[in-house]
Amino acid sequence: MQKATIQLETLTCPSCMQKIENAIKSLDGIDKESLSVLFNSSKVKLNFDDEKISINDIENAIGKLGYEVKKSQVKAL
Repeated sequence: MQKATIQLETLTCPSCMQKIENAIKSLDGIDKESLSVLFNSSKVKLNFDDEKISINDIENAIGKLGYEVKKSQVKAL
């Protein structure tokens, strides 16, 4: 398992936050209990199984929604 913090360019509204959360939850390998999308700081925090999904896959899912990833930080759990 890996722990990730993904910094987004901006989140402009709570519905944007919900769209991102729903998209990430639908991905295989995401620990749904650990997922939090933080509106005020434009961050996504989550744990994921790196044998099932990569940080690039998660970033791509966010990008397909039209949101830009500024940077990601991944740590082993």
